[in-house]
Amino acid sequence: MEIRQGTDHSILVLAVCLTCLGVVMVFSSSSIMAVREYSDSLHFLKRQGAYAIIGFGVMALLMRVNLDLLRKAAWPVLGLCALLLIAVLIPGVGKKVGGAARWIKVAGFTFQPAEFVKLGLVLFMAHSLARKQSKVKSFRIGFLPYMVVLAVLIGLLLAQPDLGSALTLAIVAVAMLLVAGTRLSYLAGIGLIAMPFLYFMVMNVDYRRRRIMAFLNPWEDPSDTGFQIIQSWIAFGNGGAFGQGLGESKQKLFYLPEAHTDFIFSVIGEELGFIGIIVIASMFLLLVLRGLKTSLNAPNEFSCFLAFGVTLLIGMQAFVNMAVVMGMVPTKGLALPFLSYGGTSLITTLAAIGILLNVSRSLPGELR
Repeated sequence: MEIRQGTDHSILVLAVCLTCLGVVMVFSSSSIMAVREYSDSLHFLKRQGAYAIIGFGVMALLMRVNLDLLRKAAWPVLGLCALLLIAVLIPGVGKKVGGAARWIKVAGFTFQPAEFVKLGLVLFMAHSLARKQSKVKSFRIGFLPYMVVLAVLIGLLLAQPDLGSALTLAIVAVAMLLVAGTRLSYLAGIGLIAMPFLYFMVMNVDYRRRRIMAFLNPWEDPSDTGFQIIQSWIAFGNGGAFGQGLGESKQKLFYLPEAHTDFIFSVIGEELGFIGIIVIASMFLLLVLRGLKTSLNAPNEFSCFLAFGVTLLIGMQAFVNMAVVMGMVPTKGLALPFLSYGGTSLITTLAAIGILLNVSRSLPGELR
């Protein structure tokens, strides 16, 4: 992989280390299940390794591409994202898992369009906010169009249903508007309007309401709604300060659901202990800080908003996932970037890193 002179090596090293650790932990957390389901302990390892190679290729490509080309692609990418979200809802095209149609199956592989949509929205908003910077305080020009785009995308996500991704899009969009200088009164107003809808979406749907109840008191139903978070706590408790050792997790032996995906951080806590958790959390924190520094020192508004958006996207998903598995927030179904099993999430995350590295190489050496 060619590294240009201005590339932020800290971001690159952190991304590579987290990805490699993720491949190892996916194998550790999934090998027993892979034997039972596929008679091949390496099943998930081989697929995650392939996703990592593809992701590194995409990252290398986006490190080199001219950012002006990305900017020109903003509208087409947004349109493609909308079409993919519509395709997921078409019977025979979208694949249902657990009652939710969030995947499209192509040539034996499945991908989740919602992950691409998050990055697509960041690209679109970075382009549009940079172009409308002088009018960003205008309600009709600088605020309403983004709310319309956001409403369409969120509506398509909720039809799947995927409330976690919808909330992620909303938070990223609002944060980018805030950084761009949108009036706080507009954001406060849309927040007040959205609250009743959010309450209805949560409390009027049985499984979401049960998640809230499980978050408030998981011990009320420890064998059903509270089971997953209790098993996650047990994993962290078993890990102690220094962990049980790589591959020695007990909770992954069919006690902890989604051990290799959404709750892989629990397995990491059990095998690598509190020290391992602190190291990984610190790596994410450093990655976010380097990304924000890249955004602040970017040479133009488009690069600034783009770097901020992808940094926020990665950082928010990482820390929300960590908070979920520790029982600090209700279950959201968000993957842990770099570490959770899943091709779409890993490739999209590495694509975001490629964009961030592309912006970083335009900085003068003393600002990196």
